[in-house]
Amino acid sequence: MYGHAYGTRQATEGEGVQLRPGRPEEAAALTGLALRSKAHWGYDEAFLAACRDELTVTPGDTAGGRTAVAEEAGRVLGFTTLSGEPPEGALAMMFVEPDAIGRGVGRLLFEHTMARARRLGFDALTIDADPSPSSQPGSSRGHPDPSRSTRRWARCGSAPPLPARSRGANCPC
Repeated sequence: MYGHAYGTRQATEGEGVQLRPGRPEEAAALTGLALRSKAHWGYDEAFLAACRDELTVTPGDTAGGRTAVAEEAGRVLGFTTLSGEPPEGALAMMFVEPDAIGRGVGRLLFEHTMARARRLGFDALTIDADPSPSSQPGSSRGHPDPSRSTRRWARCGSAPPLPARSRGANCPC
């Protein structure tokens, strides 16, 4: 399958991209990935410094299979974290390396995390997102307008069934 936006081959687990649980010792690397991914959308250094704590992955965040990592040939391409307790939780973090954006890594991670949430008993996940500063009229110096943040809910039980290879059969997370 090829993506229409970039014309690149879409990531499929088992075809180079593998999903696995996050490891405590890679918390700093995942934090770096989150900051690079956020910066890709036009946020300036001052804004990134202000939200560094929020974008920091701790070793504890990887506990209990709540962090999923996508990797290819040993290189981490992206990750998600799941927070909360059933029946409702949050897709707390979802970041992809800038050079992997458009390859379907985010889709693969999202589908995997939704399936994992269903298996853990979640009915819904909250997803908070903000638009990039470059897409906001009147935004200045790379700071987003907080009033334009987006909060969405994804129903875990109503999502269509995932193909077997997208369920993370190789990933215990």
